[in-house]
Amino acid sequence: MGWVELNLSSAGLTGTIAAAIQNLTKLEKLDLSNNKLTGVLPEFLVQMKSLVNINLSGNDLYGHIPQALRRKGLELLVDGNPRLCLSGSCIKDSNKKLIVIVVVSVAAVVISVVVLVLVLVLKKKKSSSVEALQLPPSTPMVNDAYANSSEPSIEMKKRRFTYSEVMKMTNNIQRVVGEGGFGVVSHGTLNGSEQVAVKILSQSSSQGYKHFKAEIDLLLRVHHTNFVSLVGYCDEGDHLALIYEFMPNGDLRQHLSGKRGGSFISWANRLRIALEAALGLEYLHFGCTPPIVHRDIKTTNILLDEQLKAKLADFGLSRSFPVGGETHVSTVVAGTPGYLDPEYYRTSRLGEKSDVYSFGIVLLEMITNQPVIDQSRQKSHITQWVGFMLNRGDITKIMDPNLHKDYESRSVWRAIELAMSCVNPSSVNRPNMSQVANELKECLVPEKSKNMDSQSSHEVSMSFDTGILPRAR
Repeated sequence: MGWVELNLSSAGLTGTIAAAIQNLTKLEKLDLSNNKLTGVLPEFLVQMKSLVNINLSGNDLYGHIPQALRRKGLELLVDGNPRLCLSGSCIKDSNKKLIVIVVVSVAAVVISVVVLVLVLVLKKKKSSSVEALQLPPSTPMVNDAYANSSEPSIEMKKRRFTYSEVMKMTNNIQRVVGEGGFGVVSHGTLNGSEQVAVKILSQSSSQGYKHFKAEIDLLLRVHHTNFVSLVGYCDEGDHLALIYEFMPNGDLRQHLSGKRGGSFISWANRLRIALEAALGLEYLHFGCTPPIVHRDIKTTNILLDEQLKAKLADFGLSRSFPVGGETHVSTVVAGTPGYLDPEYYRTSRLGEKSDVYSFGIVLLEMITNQPVIDQSRQKSHITQWVGFMLNRGDITKIMDPNLHKDYESRSVWRAIELAMSCVNPSSVNRPNMSQVANELKECLVPEKSKNMDSQSSHEVSMSFDTGILPRAR
């Protein structure tokens, strides 16, 4: 039996949740995730007794959650709303306002003195470091064993731009090539010839500033051939922008969907792209001290240059582990629905294997060219659908029909097995990214042999820059 459902996910909605929704008296599932909705959770949702699932993730709602919305039988998803109170502490805090006012009044004079001293100290410090961001103690250090020595010094390649320079290089944001909750990405030209992509923070973005700062901090210190290069940044008053190398072939999702035009990516090229993305992730996990988890691996964050070389992008949600050998860190859950590791979502314990899960979803997309979540399918999530189809034993029903069966079955089966091991519900049963990268190289062997019979398996494995890779086995 089908659900009575209203799905407005990623529909660009703004403002408060529309009161007209309460007129849908038979509504069972309401999905308003990944929009720009603000305000408090409206009381009319409490009165809609037919609702069994409400997804409000990825908005900017605030206030407390009505107790009636925590009723048994109602699944309420609200992650990604940083100002929303998830416990009763908000209510308790409001009872302390009078005390807080008194304390603030008494402390005002002391704070004024402290602020004056800090301003003088910081002003002196800023004059000697105006061209460099100050990084927190947890900023990862590059492991030289993984670094590409042919790259110029990362500090020498970056520069700080003024806001007027940003407006000039984008011709006042004339050509928008992307948009998200942070703001817009505009095409730009630097020095009259170098193409760049300029990510400009919207001043209405609540989490954007924090994520932009995190991305600048990471990309100023960490680099890899499979990361989108940071050309520079702007941090001027309320204006914040990141300037990247321009990736003329867009993102992987556009190519799989055919939105970029031209021919679809071949199976061998899909494996190569997957391997390149895996090498970038492997570097974050094993080439940085402490390790870094990307937290938002998906096909739209894998960009392609003019040669279709894959580069990871959007490091705003990345988290590094504290020094001391911990295998996980407890954190507020963040990521993209469908790609989000269910174990991480359930426990809030973030680890490297959370990226492995998301990468497994990307692999399944590349294999099947199916949406990650499709309510019209018999099995809505791609992992459930692939598992269901595998039980039938017909690989042709799983593979992207745009490939026209132009692939080696050994390579395909191995890739599917790898993807399904990555999305294992238990993180301890997933491979690490070194093992994933090595397995993808093995998947490429039959494809290389098919096209170049004279090339040996050893030559295929050596065709990649293994000097920057750890050995998984």
